[in-house]
Amino acid sequence: MSSDDQNAPAPRQDTTLITGNASQEVKDFLCHVFLEIMTSGIDGHGFALSTGRALKLREISFVPKAEEPSRMEGRVVFEIIVDRDMANGMGSMHGGCTAYLIDVCTTLALNAYKMSTTFESLPSVSQSLNVVYHSPAMIGDTLRIVNKTITVGARTMTAHCEIWNETHKRQVATGQHIKMQPSAPKL
Repeated sequence: MSSDDQNAPAPRQDTTLITGNASQEVKDFLCHVFLEIMTSGIDGHGFALSTGRALKLREISFVPKAEEPSRMEGRVVFEIIVDRDMANGMGSMHGGCTAYLIDVCTTLALNAYKMSTTFESLPSVSQSLNVVYHSPAMIGDTLRIVNKTITVGARTMTAHCEIWNETHKRQVATGQHIKMQPSAPKL
């Protein structure tokens, strides 16, 4: 992939094809506002932009929590095909790329939930990212990235992520991401 290809904006996704019970407004927001901001970089340059641009949003749903039916949880599912930009020297997805996908995808799940409940996005920074690697994903494999919100509070929020290899029907990694509102800058 040439440098120009990596810096080109991602083609817009048809949000009417995203499944789930989220409103069209939430689907449009995640696809065309938040995801584009996260993958636009600074002047078209930045970390892992080609990977972020390759993410396809497949589902946004809000369902009652199994253990607490009076509370809702957000479920956001992405799909991506492992390409050379995501691989290590052995042709499998790099562990850092796995962590990046968990970071970005859980952030979008948390923002989808927040958007559905308060109609606003919540700026946040990572406090903790825990990744467990289960099996490799090779170049060309299709991954399904399933994210669920665990808690969404006023200052902190947590989401869980499972990365599944659809090509070989096995789990690649799991992750838990804790985010918090950034502190106000000190003058």
